[in-house]
Amino acid sequence: MSVTATDAVRRVPVGLGDRAYEVLIGPGLLARAGALLADLLPRRRTVVVTDATVAGLHGDGVLAALAASGIAAKLIVLPPGEETKSFEGLADLCDRLLAETLDRGDLITALGGGVIGDLTGFAAAIYKRGIDFVQLPTTLLAQVDSSVGGKTAIDTPRGKNLIGAFHQPRRVLADIDVLATLPPRELRAGYAEVLKYGLLGDRAFFEGLEARGADVLAGDPDALGWAVERSVRMKAEIVAEDERETGRRALLNLGHTFGHALEAETGFGGALLHGEGVGAGMALAFRFSAARGWCDGQEADRAVRAIAAAGLPTTLAEIPGAPFRGEALLAHMLQDKKAEGGRLTLILARGIGDAWVEKAVDAGPLADFLAAEGAV
Repeated sequence: MSVTATDAVRRVPVGLGDRAYEVLIGPGLLARAGALLADLLPRRRTVVVTDATVAGLHGDGVLAALAASGIAAKLIVLPPGEETKSFEGLADLCDRLLAETLDRGDLITALGGGVIGDLTGFAAAIYKRGIDFVQLPTTLLAQVDSSVGGKTAIDTPRGKNLIGAFHQPRRVLADIDVLATLPPRELRAGYAEVLKYGLLGDRAFFEGLEARGADVLAGDPDALGWAVERSVRMKAEIVAEDERETGRRALLNLGHTFGHALEAETGFGGALLHGEGVGAGMALAFRFSAARGWCDGQEADRAVRAIAAAGLPTTLAEIPGAPFRGEALLAHMLQDKKAEGGRLTLILARGIGDAWVEKAVDAGPLADFLAAEGAV
C-alpha cells in the first residue's frame, strides 16, 4: 500500500491477528482509492456497491480512481434508504453479485453510508461462503462506527440488525472530504455516534466535543479529522479486545436499545435516522440511569444538553409518530440481541465517560419510566 508520512493520512490499526486491518482517515482518499487498494486486488477487478445518491456524487470518481491503477470495476447501484437493508435487498444484491461471476479470491467494495456497508458486508459474508470486502464510508456515522468492527446485518419487521454476521473488512478508507456533501441532518445524525464515544468511556473527549462540537457540525476539516480519528481509535481498541461482543464491546450500544425500538416504531424510514434514534436513546439511557439512582442528575442533564446542542432529539415527544405506546417500545426492546430470558440488557451510565452493561433489567421499572417520558 503506497501511503507516505507526507500524505496527511491518519492510520488506525484494528488488531485482530491474521484478520487485522487498517482504517485510513484523511482528505482525498477516494481520489486515490486505486492506489490504496491495489495490493488487495491481485486480479485487478472489483464490484462497487453503492446507492443512487452516492453514485451520483462519487461513483464516477471512484471508478476513475480504480481505473488509474488498472483496476476494472463495475457499479451496482441500489435504492437509497434503510428500506434497502432487508431480505429483499439482500437477495437482489446477491443475485447481482453472482451475475458478475466474482470468485472467492475477488473483493467487493462498499461505497456509501451505514446501509450500504451493512448490507454489502453481509452479502460478502455469505457470497460463496465468504468473500473479502472493503469499506469506503461516505457518511460521518459510517466513518466513526458502522464501517469499523465487522458487524454486518439486515433489518426485519421485528427489529433492526437481527439477521447478520461478523465479517471484518480488509481495509477502510474514511475520506474526510466527502463529508462536505452530507446534508446537515445526516451530519448531525453521525455526530450522535461521535458523542457516544465520549459519553460511554472518554470524558476528556466529551469535554473536547463540548468545546469543538460546533466546528465538527460546521464541517471544519480539522475538527472532523480529529473527531473521526478519536472515535475510530476507541472503537478499534474495543473491537480488538472483544470482537464478538461478549463483554466490553456491548458498551458501543449505548442508546441503541432505546433507539432501535424507536426506529422500528417509525418504520425504519426517513422519519427517524439511525443517529437521531441513538441520540434520543442516549438521552433516555442517562435519564433512566438517573431515575434509578445510578447516575447523578447533573451529569445526566449535562449529557442531554450536549445531545440537544447538536440538534438531535432527546425526548419521545420530538420524534415523529409520538406519542408511542410503551408496550410496543418494550416489545421491540425485548427483541434486542442482548436480551436474555425475557429480560433486558441495557447500557447505562454512572456519569459522563462511565457506562456499564446492566443485565437482567426488569421490564416493570422501565415501563414506568417510559410512561413518565410520555409513552402511552
